[in-house]
Amino acid sequence: MKKWMLGGAAALALGLFTLPTVLRSGSDDAPREGASCTAEGQANLDFTLKDMHGADFKLADQKGKVVLLNFWATWCAPCLAEIPEFVAAYEEKKDKGFVIVGVLTEDSGENLKAFAADKKMTYPIVMMTPQLEDAYGPIFGLPTSVIIARDGSVCKRHFGPMSAEQLEREIKSLL
Repeated sequence: MKKWMLGGAAALALGLFTLPTVLRSGSDDAPREGASCTAEGQANLDFTLKDMHGADFKLADQKGKVVLLNFWATWCAPCLAEIPEFVAAYEEKKDKGFVIVGVLTEDSGENLKAFAADKKMTYPIVMMTPQLEDAYGPIFGLPTSVIIARDGSVCKRHFGPMSAEQLEREIKSLL
C-alpha cells in the first residue's frame, strides 16, 4: 500500500511539474506581429564554436538577429526530415535577419562537409561543446530547437521535429 501511494505521489508531482511545459509547447498562441516573445530567459551568446570547416563561429555575432539553434545529428531521422524545410526558411528569411545555426551533437563531424553538401545545407553548422549544452540544454532528445529573439531573449524551446508551419508561426512576429 505504501509503495502504491509513494508511486502515485511521485507521478502526481512529475505531472504537475511537466504540465506547464507541455501546455506551453503545444500552444498556438504566437505574439502579434512586431511584438517580442514572452522570454524564458536571456540567451548566453558568449560562445566561440568551430564550424564544419574548422573556422571560428561566434554566437555573439548573431545578436540582433532571430536565431534558431537546432541541435541535431546525422543519424536522427526526424532531424533529417527538418533539413529541407529549414534550408527553405533560411534562404527565404536570411535577408530579414533570420539565421539557423545547426548544432551537430555527434562526437565527430568528419563526414559533415559531404553530408551538408548532399543535403544542400546553406545555414551555418557548428560542433556541440559541453559549455553550449550546459547553456541551452540539457538536450534529452533530437531534434531540439531553441528560438532566440533579436534582443537575446530565449523565446521557445521546441522538442522534436518542427514543421515549416510551426517554424513560421514561431518566428513570424520576431522578424
